[in-house]
Amino acid sequence: MTGRQDDGNCPPVLLFSCPPVLHIYRVPPSLPYALSAPSFRFRHLASLAGRAPIGGAREVALACFVAARLAHECTRDLDDDRDARAARCAGAKAWLGTLALPVAVRTPVIKCADLSIDGLSAPVAKEIAALAAAATSFLDPQSRAELDALSASLRG
Repeated sequence: MTGRQDDGNCPPVLLFSCPPVLHIYRVPPSLPYALSAPSFRFRHLASLAGRAPIGGAREVALACFVAARLAHECTRDLDDDRDARAARCAGAKAWLGTLALPVAVRTPVIKCADLSIDGLSAPVAKEIAALAAAATSFLDPQSRAELDALSASLRG
C-alpha cells in the first residue's frame, strides 16, 4: 500500500459528515414559465382508435372521431365563414372515403360532415345520435358516452 501511514496524530476523516441541506423548500403551484395542461377533446374516441386492431373497429372509431370534431364546431359561436367550414368538410369527406366503413356508419358520418357546413346544431345533433346508435357495436362505453354528451350539448 502506498501513501502515508497513520501515525495516530491525524483526526479520523468522516465521510458524509455534513448535515443534509434542503435544496427546494417549497414548489410554487404554478411556475410563471410553465404551460397549462392541454385539454384533449374526445380522448376516449382517440384512445379507442389507438387501441383497436387495424381494420373495421379502428376505422369506425376514427370516423366517429372526425365526425365529432366537425360537429363540435357547431357548439360554439364561431366567426368562421362558410367557405372555411366547406373546405374542412371536403377534406374530411375525402379522407373518410378512403376508409372501409360499414354502410350503417358511413351514412351518418357523411351526413354529419355535410351538415357541419351550415353550423346548425340541431340537425348535427340528430346525426351524431344516429352515428352513436349505428356504431354501438364498435364503440366502448366511454366513447359512446362522449358521442351522447356531444349530441346533448348540440341539442342545447
